[in-house]
Amino acid sequence: MSLANKFTLTRIILAPVFFLVFFLHEFFPSLFTHGLAWTVPVLWLIAIFGELTDLFDGLAARKRGEASDFGRLFDPFADTLMQLSGFLCFVIAGVFPGGIFPAFLFLLVIYREFGILFIRNLMLKKGITMGARISGKIKTVTYITAEAVALFIVSLQRLEILDFLVPWFRTGALVIFIISVIFSLASFIDYLVVYRKAGS
Repeated sequence: MSLANKFTLTRIILAPVFFLVFFLHEFFPSLFTHGLAWTVPVLWLIAIFGELTDLFDGLAARKRGEASDFGRLFDPFADTLMQLSGFLCFVIAGVFPGGIFPAFLFLLVIYREFGILFIRNLMLKKGITMGARISGKIKTVTYITAEAVALFIVSLQRLEILDFLVPWFRTGALVIFIISVIFSLASFIDYLVVYRKAGS
């Protein structure tokens, strides 16, 4: 496995680790008699390092000449796992009734991601490897922004500070998440157009 793909694999491993740390207090409540504050820096480190590996795998692939069809599919697959794991945490988080993000918007994201996976498989049957497009990269940026604001809200709650800011940031996180879903659906249409052109 190339260095670039090792960075990508790291992101796949970190996705469930983030989820487990996020909900560790549910599995082992006896370990959290002094609160959840220590999970805050751990969650941020996982999230930041996960996003850095996305940068590192691209740099390694270009610098070392390791770009491949496998890598072009492996990278967005890892991105999807990381992003969906984070979104799921914020959908079911007990910080607010119903979580920070609405479940029905998360469902739209899941449908989009499975739709892209299906299109990529159809393209492979035509001998075409469809990597991430600009629309997909823009979608990823909005995903990361929404998750960062949501994690900031969780951090305030777990550190038990600045509670008065939470409703404002919750509204901001929701607005950004809605925008990310719109970009997500728009990028799906973009991928669909590419597939239709490839079939013509």
